[in-house]
Amino acid sequence: MIRLSEKYKKEAIPAMMEKFGYKNIMAVPKIKKVVINTSFGKLISGKSKDDQKKTYEAIMNDLAALSGQQPILTNTKKSIASFKTRKGIPIGAMVTLRKSKMFDFLERLIYITLPRSRDFRGIKPQSIDQNGNLTIALKEQIDFPEISQERIKNIFGLEMTIVTNSKTKEEGLNMFKLLGFPMKTEA
Repeated sequence: MIRLSEKYKKEAIPAMMEKFGYKNIMAVPKIKKVVINTSFGKLISGKSKDDQKKTYEAIMNDLAALSGQQPILTNTKKSIASFKTRKGIPIGAMVTLRKSKMFDFLERLIYITLPRSRDFRGIKPQSIDQNGNLTIALKEQIDFPEISQERIKNIFGLEMTIVTNSKTKEEGLNMFKLLGFPMKTEA
């Protein structure tokens, strides 16, 4: 199996240069980073401080296992009474992947995780914004092979944003198709 970074260099760059008429390799869009987010939300509401801390640690360990690097906690910026949150409490976790870790994660996502996820029929082209960035959401972290289903106590969802330096949605969509992302065809 060809590595994703090699596939980008050998197949995607020449095809993009031909299709969009780029005169320089540096003008071809590329993936800059992958941001993985999760929220604790309902998993911690109504629990004691000790149980909340155990939940944080379990989620952080799972996120570290599937990303290959330590996640950071994200805290609330202001108090909102209707959501029962106070300023400064941890509400989620995130990881930003770049370079080789990013390509390793994307390979596992494309070739292993997405085909394993339940009822997956392809990524909708509407998931790409006007700047060519792709956002994918998974309902369960257990689709990743690094997560052992036997030791899971909390099932949580993930949102992955693949940030590119494309200028248009069409450039981003074409690049993702050339890299092998399972895009749904519009019918």
